Amino acid sequence: MSTLAGSGTGGHRDGTGTAARFKDPSGVAVDSGGNIYVADSTNHRIRKITSAGVVSTLAGSGTGFFANGIGTSAQFNYPRGMAVDSGGNIYVADSHNHRIRKITAAGDVDTLAGSGAEGFANGIGTSAQFHRPHGVAVDSVGNVYVADSSNHRIRKITVAGVVSTLAGSTRGFANGAGTWAGFNDLSGVAVDSDGNVYVADYGNNRIRKIEYRVP
Repeated sequence: MSTLAGSGTGGHRDGTGTAARFKDPSGVAVDSGGNIYVADSTNHRIRKITSAGVVSTLAGSGTGFFANGIGTSAQFNYPRGMAVDSGGNIYVADSHNHRIRKITAAGDVDTLAGSGAEGFANGIGTSAQFHRPHGVAVDSVGNVYVADSSNHRIRKITVAGVVSTLAGSTRGFANGAGTWAGFNDLSGVAVDSDGNVYVADYGNNRIRKIEYRVP
């Protein structure tokens, strides 16, 4: 065990290794080049750590509001989970903005899905609604999976931006297919090479598995 980056004192500072500072980091993801991306939650920023330990701010102004834009002109509000696809695009669960954001490798931030109003709705892109999304994962073909925490559901976003409910309905616990399953305040989500989805079911104190089945 060693410290890659961060002084241990809460704050915001770019720098190398322990000279850098974070504030309540929540999510991490790694790209194919070994760069690490951090959802620096209370700093409302996305940070990047190179393989040499150099920490910089990839996106986010540090103000907890909402704005699309390039680099530090963009705004997040308590970002949580993160994932990186094979093309180097970064997906962020922008929790208090109730949106899923996408950051290109060049640092261009856009909204992949979510209207910004807390709620539940399937749909395309910004016509869909989330409620405090916490975790994101991306599969080998570019589908994004979301632990939609306060909706107690796992949502799926296709490469075309179509948002649907993969599993879950109301708060509770139940195994079963699709919306017959029950979750309670979801936290993290991951997907394996076979398309199986794994869920940290926070409020139920369980790890759940959603098996991939050929459509």
